[in-house]
This record gives sequence, C-alpha cells and structure tokens, in this order.
Amino acid sequence: MELISYEQKKNLAFVTLNRPGTMNSFNYDMLVELGQITDSIRINPDIHIVIFTGSGDRAFSVGADLKERKTLTDLQVKRNLYKIGEVFSAIAALPQPTIAMMNGFAFGGGMELALACDFRIAADSAVMGLTETSLGIIPGAGGTQRLPRLIGETKALELILTARRLTAAEALDFGLLTKVVAIESLTEVTADFAESILANAPIALQQAKFAIKQGMNADVHTGLAIERKAYEITIPTEDRIEALTAFGEKRKPIFKGK
Repeated sequence: MELISYEQKKNLAFVTLNRPGTMNSFNYDMLVELGQITDSIRINPDIHIVIFTGSGDRAFSVGADLKERKTLTDLQVKRNLYKIGEVFSAIAALPQPTIAMMNGFAFGGGMELALACDFRIAADSAVMGLTETSLGIIPGAGGTQRLPRLIGETKALELILTARRLTAAEALDFGLLTKVVAIESLTEVTADFAESILANAPIALQQAKFAIKQGMNADVHTGLAIERKAYEITIPTEDRIEALTAFGEKRKPIFKGK
C-alpha cells in the first residue's frame, strides 16, 4: 500500500496521507515518500494549487507514529526529527498555494503539517492541537515557529504549554483556520475555495505568495523591494496581456501560466 496517495486533476494536486489504520501517523518511510512527492510538485509547472488531506474518516494525522518511536534509538529519533522538519519546510516553501483539508484529528506533527500549508479548512468534527509537551517533548517540525507567527506569541504559548486540544470552532476563534464546514461538505467547500484561487493567473499567484512569505520575514522597506521584484516577473508574461485583452473584450481571461 502506498503510504502517500497522490492524484493530479488538471491543475490541482491532491496529496493524501495514507495510513488510516494508524490515523495517518508519520513513520520514517512515509516522510521520505512525502518529501519525494513534494519535490516533484515543486518543479511541475502544471500544478497550480495543492491540497493535503488524510485518508479515512477519523484523522488528518495524529503526528509521529508512537509505536515506531518506541522501537527507535536516540539517533533514529533524531533522524526522524530532521526528516520531518526538512519535509514540512519544503511544503511551506512550495511556490504553489497549499491547503490543508483537515478531515479529523490533527495532533503534533499532523497539526504542524497543517501549519506548513497556506490555508486550513477543517471539518466541524475535527479536533487539533500541538500536544507534544504532554509527551515530554516539544513541537519539532515547525510548530514553535509557525504557530506564533500565525496567531501571536501569547496564544501560541498558551496552546503549546497547556497541550490543549481544540475543537474546530475553537481553532477558528484562535485564528488557526480559514474555514470550518460540515464534514459532508468538506471536499466540496475545499474544492470551491481552490477553484477561486485557480481562476487567477498562476505566475501571479506564485509571485504574490512569494512576496508575502518573504516580506513577512523582513522589514517593510525590504518587503516593498521584494514586492516590486515579484511584480516585475509578471510584466512580460502572456497572462498579463491576456488579462488586459479580456478586460477590453468584456470576458473572463484564459490563463496559461506563461
């Protein structure tokens, strides 16, 4: 059985964590496979947006496979730690917009995968949290860095130090989620949200994401310079001319990512 199920529908890629028997927990082989798929997505010009989700109806991912973890040496634990950090950083750095479609439990590394995505859409039955301190460890795949950048330092400290589990509604109030929907509508709402992004010019989408992500780690003057450089990349594109032509002809533009 594939540990990661991958499907491409036109310009939309679906990456599904596929260990439903372990609630999609991460073992080392799964992380390696996820990294390889992420690398292939990065260089694929036909993929304009990526959706990450979990198989089954119970979990997005509950994080590290604790049964595997009990059998590992300290060096192997360190190996897994570096691998999961490397893979999630690669996901965060994807040029394409990314969506975590959270269909169930998301704890530890599962929550950190969601945090590495640009958007998080969750079923109203989902429960989530960075619960590592209750296991004698800390978030090690970006949680201590991405969460405070998303919701602020004090709220992040509260959630991580208490190992609190949040309902989807609570997570939405904390600013963790983009949308909360009924589980029956999760796929449809996520697809509609993806389509609202896909309607726009692919190169512009990637450059806008790049400008925002890079600018957030810089002072405003550096950020403005990053924005201008990103804008300049869109100027010679066919899509920009197509948008102007379509506006004049009072029709929707047909973007080609060129």
